[in-house]
Amino acid sequence: MNRINLAEKLSLFSTRWDPKIVAELNGQQVKLVKIEGEFVWHHHEHEDELFLVVQGGFQMQFRDRNVDLSEGDLIVVPRGVEHRPVAARECSILLFEPATTMNTGSAGGDRTVERPGRI
Repeated sequence: MNRINLAEKLSLFSTRWDPKIVAELNGQQVKLVKIEGEFVWHHHEHEDELFLVVQGGFQMQFRDRNVDLSEGDLIVVPRGVEHRPVAARECSILLFEPATTMNTGSAGGDRTVERPGRI
């Protein structure tokens, strides 16, 4: 039951597309991730994902539309929906998702982080 300062935690790493666990509750994980560029198209068969923009902005791309997000905005991507985050510049995001969620979902590949680090 300790205070977690997001800016402090974000200062501890600089890698992109490499989520870090900052808290857990009820089988869910709260993660911080820095993104820049395009991620892979993917979906999660069994998990919904919440993305909250902490710093910067990014675009969540869907096959039928794009949603622009700025600091303080959040979006929930329902399970089964194909999506791809894209950031023109570095963006910091808080993720809230089940602990079983693999960052690359259905796509797999070299950007998969099987065991996110804790900070």
